[in-house]
Amino acid sequence: MYERKILPHLHCGLDLVGEVLYGKWKIRILWFIHEGHKRPSELQRKIPDVSRRVLNIQLKELEDHELVTRKIYPVMPPKVEYDLTEFGKTLIPLIQAIGLWGDEHQDRLRTVITKQFPA
Repeated sequence: MYERKILPHLHCGLDLVGEVLYGKWKIRILWFIHEGHKRPSELQRKIPDVSRRVLNIQLKELEDHELVTRKIYPVMPPKVEYDLTEFGKTLIPLIQAIGLWGDEHQDRLRTVITKQFPA
């Protein structure tokens, strides 16, 4: 697994939030766990474009940053579930606000994003 050799710049709140939430799928993962999708297979069904490897890496990073907890059940085959920590739950209103902003500006955002892909 990749190991960082240089400490990130953590000079302000935006640096800290970026470090914790950096990753294409992390915000969605947190939202779907909040909605009750706790098993990795459920999360993968909700986010079909994420590979199992990337999903596991980002779940591990969210766990390392104390935003989610992982519970392993002693059954065969092993069962794993993720839950938001109390700290992780504090992000939900922010994620919801970002989603609402996206909904309010979806036409403009689609236009500027699709401009990057020539027909």
